[in-house]
Amino acid sequence: MTKHIIWDWNGTLFHDIDAVVGATNEVFKPYALPELTIDDFRAVYTRPIWLAYERLLGRPLEVGEWERLDDGFHDNYFRLMAACGLAADALTTLQAWTGTQSLCSMAPHTHLVPLVESFGIDSHFLRVDGLRGSTGGEKAVHMLAHIAALGAEPGDVLVIGDSVDDGLAARHVGARAVLYTGGMTTRSELESTGLPVVDTLADAVAHA
Repeated sequence: MTKHIIWDWNGTLFHDIDAVVGATNEVFKPYALPELTIDDFRAVYTRPIWLAYERLLGRPLEVGEWERLDDGFHDNYFRLMAACGLAADALTTLQAWTGTQSLCSMAPHTHLVPLVESFGIDSHFLRVDGLRGSTGGEKAVHMLAHIAALGAEPGDVLVIGDSVDDGLAARHVGARAVLYTGGMTTRSELESTGLPVVDTLADAVAHA
């Protein structure tokens, strides 16, 4: 039985796919690549994110190239995400859940916390954890630290996210997971994990 839900942020509670794709197009303009649509982006998206960039370029990144692209992405993303809001049913779903909840994100912690607070939803979470180190890696280790800080039993936890990496992180810690189609990953890739895949956050919580 699920007692606690761990939410992902970007692409899950926070509907920011337009900002992500827009920022990606901005940083790749100097490479003269065709502009990505949302479907194009989903077709190459993976974590670690530098692998997605290598898919776009068709070659390994050069020394220092990842850091330059990542810095440029975040500069553009922070500008574009001001026009983004919560997923359509995020607020009602958070309010309806009677167990405990927390948020574990790969977004920079110093950026994440004030953004969550700006939507007035921080009171729903026991913890809000973003990355305090470098960005772009895999979520499993970060999720392990989040679970440990909560003191939660993994068997009581449901992870809800929009990427294969969220599912892998849940498996790494021994929690269950449901994957949501509103973010950065194609439905077919989400379904390839064998985990439940849903189109709304309310449907995700129904699996609890």
